[in-house]
Amino acid sequence: MLPDYSGVAWTLIVLSTYLTGISKGGFAGGFGSLSVPLMALAIGPIEAAGLLLPLLLVMDFLAVKAWRGHQDVIEVKRLVPGMAIGVVAATLVAGSLDEDHVRLLLGVISLLFVAYMILKPAASRPIPAFWAWPAGIATGITSFIAHAGAPPMNLYLVPRRLPKMAFIATTTLVFAAVNVMKLPPYLWLGEINLTSLWASAALVPVAWAGVRSGLWLQHRVNERLFYRLVVLVMAIVGVQLIIKAFP
Repeated sequence: MLPDYSGVAWTLIVLSTYLTGISKGGFAGGFGSLSVPLMALAIGPIEAAGLLLPLLLVMDFLAVKAWRGHQDVIEVKRLVPGMAIGVVAATLVAGSLDEDHVRLLLGVISLLFVAYMILKPAASRPIPAFWAWPAGIATGITSFIAHAGAPPMNLYLVPRRLPKMAFIATTTLVFAAVNVMKLPPYLWLGEINLTSLWASAALVPVAWAGVRSGLWLQHRVNERLFYRLVVLVMAIVGVQLIIKAFP
């Protein structure tokens, strides 16, 4: 049975799912970090993360298939061990966080994402490969909490200066790997349940449409303007979540 959400909640959930699909399909997951914070304005943030993970796995399958063969396998191998450590660390502390704690974390992560998007040109100098470990750990933690692993991963990968197709394919594969890692602890913690799975299943067509739209838009949209709009929304959502964390 589907969750008994309000019309506003379903609207935010559908919009978040569609935006995440676009991000997965053509923009290297860069603004998928908006999804859980946006959903968390209407439903519990832990509930939102659990609802979204099965959809992310579907999107990952579609996106990895679309970009297969273009990834930098060496960079993937550098990032995966750190991400595994991050997921384990986040699993160990997740049970001690209530929803207001998670909202506060989401708000802070959202504003850090905004700061990253504004300042990232200044952080685009070459970076040594050993930074893959701390970047991977941070990606694992933020991805586990809020499916928001793009900023720490991009802080490492952007300065590595991969060709555009290799960058998109590499981030797509790395996000797929971390989402698979998150599935067992999400089930163990009860963040994914039968009700959330029904909601996730109902949203699969939206996820598919988002990925296809991302693939189509990738060469046709003004990427800079699109990211600016996402950053603006992310800033507003981040402030709202921080306010909601202090009832």
